[in-house]
This record gives sequence, C-alpha cells and structure tokens, in this order.
Amino acid sequence: MSTALLARCRTTPAVHVKQTSVRTYAVRQEAVGDPKKEIIRKALYPGNIRNRASPTGTWRPDVAKALQHAIPSVQAHQTIERAWLLHRRHARKQREAELARKFECMRQAMEELERVDSRLYMEANKPEDPRARTDAERELAKKLKSTEVRTLEARIRGLFPRELRVPTDTPPRSGWNYEWKPFPRPL
Repeated sequence: MSTALLARCRTTPAVHVKQTSVRTYAVRQEAVGDPKKEIIRKALYPGNIRNRASPTGTWRPDVAKALQHAIPSVQAHQTIERAWLLHRRHARKQREAELARKFECMRQAMEELERVDSRLYMEANKPEDPRARTDAERELAKKLKSTEVRTLEARIRGLFPRELRVPTDTPPRSGWNYEWKPFPRPL
C-alpha cells in the first residue's frame, strides 16, 4: 500500500501550457487619420477569426443543424428550391414580356415616323462614327495642348462628360476649384 502512494508522488506532474493569442502579439498601431476610411476598411475586410457565429452570416458552424431544424426533410428542401426557381422563371418571363412590349411600341413609333417624315426618320437612324471629327474640332485641336487634345479625342459625342465631378450631398474637403474651366467642345 505504501508503494502505491510513493509511486504517485514520484510521477511528474502534468505540465499545463497556457495558450496565448498569436494574433495580438505584434498588433499594428492604428493610424490616426480619416475615420471614414477606417470604417470602410473594417466593413470590407472584417477580421477572419472564425471561432464563433457571425451576425453578418460570413461563417456559421451550425448551419447544417440550423437547416435541419428549419427544414426537417429533404423533400421539403427540394420543394422550396423548385418553388424559388419557378418564382425566378415567372419574374424572368414577366421582364421579357415587358421588354417585348416596349420594343414593339418603339417599332410602331419608328414606322409612324417613317410614314410622317422620312427625313427625320433617316436622321434618327443615321449611324454615327464616334471617331469622326468636324472641321471646327480639327481646327481647335491644332491650338490646344497635348493633354487637352487627348481629352478631346477621348470624348464620345452623346456620352456623359468624364471630367464632370460626381454629384454629392456635401462639397469636397479641398473646397471649390475656382481655376477649373469646362473643356470647350464645338458641336
């Protein structure tokens, strides 16, 4: 009996290693700057620690159990899938029917325009070469700087001007640029 007690005392105790988080060892100090950029960065690139369920649905370890709880049978799941595909098909057919109706109305309007005024019909259906330049544009290009010539050549008639600032609710942080002038474009 005493040998059993001595054997227990002579054994080495189990070593318990405390686990430390490697992710916080060399944490980069947050740069002091625009808080909007930080919010956008955190929204676009969330932390990838996947040890708990995420409220945004990026990782769910219990998804199979949740599906089994919500939809108890395979037949019910397949029925729901078929109903969803049927709904999507109906929506697609409805969109296609609406587009066909609009196309038919446009075709009838073009036929009516051709019947009423053939000159306007020909002008409306005239193919336009986006690279073609008028004489006034060619003369203007000779007087401009090379950057302005590139801007003139990059513009396609009828499209929204690229150099126009995007409309926003608030002005830019740098303020108003009083030196900016719209690029002259002869039509």
